[in-house]
Formats: sequence, structure tokens, C-alpha cells
Amino acid sequence: MREPAHDPFDRRPARGERGPRVFAPGDLRLLLLALLADQPGHGYDLIRQIEKLFDASYTPSPGVIYPTLNFLEEAELISGQTQGSKRLYVITDAGRNALVEQAVALEGVRMRIEVSKRALRGHDRPPEIHEAVSNLRHALHMHHGRWTPDEIERVRDLLNHTAKAIASGPTDFARETSDE
Repeated sequence: MREPAHDPFDRRPARGERGPRVFAPGDLRLLLLALLADQPGHGYDLIRQIEKLFDASYTPSPGVIYPTLNFLEEAELISGQTQGSKRLYVITDAGRNALVEQAVALEGVRMRIEVSKRALRGHDRPPEIHEAVSNLRHALHMHHGRWTPDEIERVRDLLNHTAKAIASGPTDFARETSDE
């Protein structure tokens, strides 16, 4: 049985593809340390806490969380104690020291979370607008490698004209289109 072709204008990742990258390298490690500095937790608890930080617009997968917890444990920044079928993770003194040393970086992580949260929500755009922006990004991506000087000028003019029309509001756009 053949799998249906992936619709290039569908925003969801196709099977086997990843969604948008939320964390920069090292961000998740710092965030997990900070969460465990507040209180010990199981992997599932940490997933839910991160989901809450993103207002449920992003949920990290266990395949991202548990390897990161293993890394932190091997680096002796956290320790894990088995409790039945789960592990309870606790920050160590070395982990607390690492957080102090990287306080500025942690603040950057928190700022990036806020930016990512807005991006994942589509800046609170209506779904129709979010879809249209995705279609535009896809069209630009599909155009890759075919940029002649004339085509660059044509697309630049189209995008600038559209941006000005959106920024100026509906009345100017209606007047502008009626003049054409």
C-alpha cells in the first residue's frame, strides 16, 4: 500500500521529519538543570513542566528529554534514584554551581523560550494567515537555486509591496487595489 504524497503546503512535518527546532544547543540542558534546582522530578514531570512553559504549544519528546538527563547524570550535574519503574532526578552541588556560572546563558534560554512560544503560536495570527505565511516560505524554499537578477527584483518587489499593504492597513490597501 502506497503512502499518500505529502502536501507541500501542509505545515505539519511529514512522517519521519522533525518539527521546528525549539532549543539551541545546550538550552535544554540548562533548562532541565534550572527546573531540577527548583524541585526534584521524574522525566515525565519535566516534560510536563516544559510543556507548561510553552503554554502547551510545544511538548518535548521522551527521546529528547531522557538522553539529556542521562548526559547531565554522567556529567554529575544531576543524580537519579530509581523509584519503582521511574527515576527521580535531583540536582547536585556541581549542577547548582554550573547554573550560577551560566546564569546569563539561562536568562538567554528563557528569552528564547518566549520567542519560540510566540513563533509556535504563529504570533497569534489567525490560522488562515499562518497557513499563507507557511505557503510563502515554502514557495521561496522551492525557488532555491533559480534566482536570476530579474527574478530577485520581481520577488523583492512583490514581497515589499505586500508588506507595505499589510502594514498600512485595510483602507490603504483597498484604495491601492482600486487604483490599479
